[in-house]
Amino acid sequence: MPFAIYLLGLAVFAQGTSEFMLSGLIPDIARDMHVSIPAAGSLTTAFAAGMIVGAPLLAILSLRWPRRRALLVFLTAFLLVHVLGALTTSFGVLLATRVVGAVANAGFLAVGLATATGMAGPDAKGRATSVLLGGTTLACIVGVPAGALLGQQWGWRAAFWAVAVVSVPALLAILRSVPATAPDPARTSARRELRALRSPRLLVTLLLGALVNGATFCTFTYLAPLVTHVTGFGPGWVPAVLALFGLGSFVGVTAGGRLADVRPRQLLVTGGALLLVGWVAFAVTAGNPVATTVLVFVQGTLSFAVGSTLIAQALYAAPGAPTLAGGFATAALNVGAALGPSFGGIAIGAGLGYRAPLWVSALLVALALATVGVARGVRHRTPHHPEEAPAAAPAAP
Repeated sequence: MPFAIYLLGLAVFAQGTSEFMLSGLIPDIARDMHVSIPAAGSLTTAFAAGMIVGAPLLAILSLRWPRRRALLVFLTAFLLVHVLGALTTSFGVLLATRVVGAVANAGFLAVGLATATGMAGPDAKGRATSVLLGGTTLACIVGVPAGALLGQQWGWRAAFWAVAVVSVPALLAILRSVPATAPDPARTSARRELRALRSPRLLVTLLLGALVNGATFCTFTYLAPLVTHVTGFGPGWVPAVLALFGLGSFVGVTAGGRLADVRPRQLLVTGGALLLVGWVAFAVTAGNPVATTVLVFVQGTLSFAVGSTLIAQALYAAPGAPTLAGGFATAALNVGAALGPSFGGIAIGAGLGYRAPLWVSALLVALALATVGVARGVRHRTPHHPEEAPAAAPAAP
């Protein structure tokens, strides 16, 4: 892999820390801003909503920009809104900074995926995607627990300042390492890329990504109150639990990167089935500290192995639209990231307890597996169109 791809992962690390760190800060933000825990959980939903809007929109707007310029603009905006978020005393302003930061993050990730997979070559999209998303998993292992520790020691605002600080070296690394190539007019037409997004295989892959990521975020957003109120861990254990989930996510992305280019169907079907079993087992045994510890790691592994493979499959399904495919894949994942915490918050608000998001996660994965079954049945009844499945990787859904 070209070294510049790893440097893009540094920026994704800062962004992933911002996206995931709220799971360890929700109770403190709720107290400081005088809102309920489900209301504070809406910050995660707001971030996901910004990603949904920003990914396809900024992917289109940036098509005629040099990719390095686009990456620098998006990352600078991301940095500045975190400074504002750290300073504000208004929950409404904080909510707005999450939306704007997410829009910038979405644009960066869409362009970053196209840049990384372009550098890696046509038959290594899965590996390039796993390297880039490795920044997110490292955020779960290091950034998110560190943010939780900062929050406990100096308040949740310290975590926002830390994200802004980490973004500075990422900016310098992109400036020095990503080639300043001009866009190719023959390959940067929004109309051309939109035409390439008509593949039914791509649409199914995007739907699966939304459902699987919804399951992940549904539980992860409320992981801190789950392990303290249901499992019985003290608040000091929350960073360790988050780090364990992050370690599992790193293992999952690494495994997904190795298999996504050669055996995507086997990984998605087997991993999806195990993911469903894991969410059900977690819901049943959440009061047991040993079972919770094991399943936090296992579910982190399975969630990110399946999720990263779905992103790679979206890129394979639309080889003629690398930027917009990355943008729509990002948007789809964040549709799930928006709906998952919302459904989890509704379940908690209805008095079903902090164990309820686990059952919602299980339901979302069950819907994903049902979608795979329906899609395969329809595919067998429909004449095959070879152009919908590029030779570089087998069609997974």
